[in-house]
Amino acid sequence: MQTALNDFDDSMQRVRTLHALHAAFANQLTTAVDLTDILRAEVVLAVSALDFFVHELTRLGMLECWSGARLETDAFNRYQLPISAINDLSNPSAAQQILDAEIRTKHGFLSFQHPDKIADAIRLFSSVNLWEDVGTSLGRSAKDVKASLILIIDRRNKIAHEADIDPSYPGQRWPIDTAMVERIFDELDLIVRAIFAVTV
Repeated sequence: MQTALNDFDDSMQRVRTLHALHAAFANQLTTAVDLTDILRAEVVLAVSALDFFVHELTRLGMLECWSGARLETDAFNRYQLPISAINDLSNPSAAQQILDAEIRTKHGFLSFQHPDKIADAIRLFSSVNLWEDVGTSLGRSAKDVKASLILIIDRRNKIAHEADIDPSYPGQRWPIDTAMVERIFDELDLIVRAIFAVTV
């Protein structure tokens, strides 16, 4: 399961490298050159790191349930697979590899960014009360943690799906700055590490 957290750290290191590039350009160029799209790209990539972390943590957790290393959850036992995969699972030597491939295929179309979707994914391998446990771990309420994450995801969606345009001022983008992006990085890091701690 550690590889899921390592992958998150690697992804965030790439995002922070881009952030350093933004800072270097900002120090060398005048404000006439708009560098804010670099910051917007950073937000999208940071949320992508969260999404990938949940995908990997869930996949690895489900494989642990399959192998008996982790207790099966109700959601795990209700997980649907194609009949062709079920037939192939009767071969013990190939079963885990087949299950791994099926999880990747099925989850490849899903996004695990919104708190409810993340909780659904975690239920596939863990019975924790996710957001309550994450909130306790962070010394905050579950409602506060979820609200904070929803704000980040909403901003990511504005960037990714609406060109970050403020509909009240057509042609103008929502404001963004370095401090805002760094707060997003820090919050995602806290949330990911808390999810890892309460599920592993």
